[in-house]
Amino acid sequence: MNVLRSLLFYLGYFTAMLVCGVLFLPPAPFLPLGSRYRLLNLYNHFIISWFHLVVGVRYEFRGREHLPAGPCVILANHQSEWETVYLQLLHPPVCTVLKKELLNLPIFGWGLRLLHPIALDRSRPSRAIKQVLTQGKRRLEEGLSVLIFPEGTRVVPGSRKRYNKSGAVIACRAGVPVVPVAHNAGERWPGRHWVKNPGRLTLVVGEPIETAGRTPEEVLAETEAWIEATLAEISEVPRPVRDEAREPA
Repeated sequence: MNVLRSLLFYLGYFTAMLVCGVLFLPPAPFLPLGSRYRLLNLYNHFIISWFHLVVGVRYEFRGREHLPAGPCVILANHQSEWETVYLQLLHPPVCTVLKKELLNLPIFGWGLRLLHPIALDRSRPSRAIKQVLTQGKRRLEEGLSVLIFPEGTRVVPGSRKRYNKSGAVIACRAGVPVVPVAHNAGERWPGRHWVKNPGRLTLVVGEPIETAGRTPEEVLAETEAWIEATLAEISEVPRPVRDEAREPA
């Protein structure tokens, strides 16, 4: 049954991508940034609803009232593609830090280019860090929030990876709060397998973590502690207590 549901899901997934590519991409470059986000995010709204309807996922969203009125840095754990879709809708307009290879994907990547992402070349890590810090601060000054996955890559549920402090550094330099987000999306939408799983998908938004007068290390430590504690509460797969890779960033 899960295989059939997943096949139907991907039928709608790629059909929606094609339709949006034909109808939405041509006019998008001529729209103001806010209108461009609203138009292109119609695809995201469809995917989130289609996933719920076809796969049989029950959503539980908590804490969205904690989102600040102005720009912020959103730091979330990374398990699957689902959160990259949904978090675009959480506090728009939001600029995502991502690997530049994604911009080369037909239709999907073309749309990403229009949303002012921070696209990194991971083969040049020192340059990538400078790019995140400079462009991230600039995006915040432009009124966009910045979405960063501090683990840097998808992490299988039940595993743990060192958190990078670049997001906390950007927030501290710009004087904006960090909003921590935790979810168990990888249990429903596996990052390394195409078959999707029905069940409960929980996403929790934490209270903003203020950065004034604090170091990035302090902010990151509080963020990581909250995310890991929340994951331990909402995950069906047990969380590890500690991982050797989790050394100071």
